[in-house]
Amino acid sequence: MDTTKEEVEAFLKDFKEKMAIFEIIFYRSRGKNLMTFLELELSEISARKHLEELTHEDFYKGPSKDKDDGPELWEFGKIIKGREVYIKITRGYLNKPVICISFHFAERIITYPFK
Repeated sequence: MDTTKEEVEAFLKDFKEKMAIFEIIFYRSRGKNLMTFLELELSEISARKHLEELTHEDFYKGPSKDKDDGPELWEFGKIIKGREVYIKITRGYLNKPVICISFHFAERIITYPFK
């Protein structure tokens, strides 16, 4: 079944509300995430701002099952300083922070179904 624009908007609303309460965990220790942060001169604060600005138009795909049986994953893309960045996020667990698993330069073509 294809994800609808309304489902993406509902996910983003929940994600952003939860991020405002519980903050966010960035997996910056992953090499490609760290390199992207460094090359784009991003801090966690500026990366968070980019996540707060995500809309249904930035949606790529999801939700998908986490391989470790964690919360469902949602994938987005965003142009930052002229470069396309792949973003994979999850709401995280109940009463825990949201998680940004991937925040790195796109390694393949990202298609945007709602653009």
